[in-house]
Amino acid sequence: MLSCFECLKKIDAKKTGIFAAGVLFGTAGIKILASDDAKKFYTNCTAAVLRAKECVMKTATSIQENAEDIYAEAQQINEERAEKAAEAEYADEEGSLEEVKKED
Repeated sequence: MLSCFECLKKIDAKKTGIFAAGVLFGTAGIKILASDDAKKFYTNCTAAVLRAKECVMKTATSIQENAEDIYAEAQQINEERAEKAAEAEYADEEGSLEEVKKED
């Protein structure tokens, strides 16, 4: 038969301590969560989260609207540059044709 000392050697102190702490904090946690102060605290935290969510959504919407405006303006600038480049290329072609005609 095993003596009491040998039985104690087989018990893992770390696991037993974690289990005991879990039971202790679990029991205390249930009592704390059921209190009126805890309900007020969680209610205030939830309200703060909802306010933050609303603020973030307003900011995201504003950024999205501004981004659309910026994108439209950027497209317009690129189109104008492309038109100017095409006009410049056409002018260069006309100039070279006139030079060829003068040489002839």
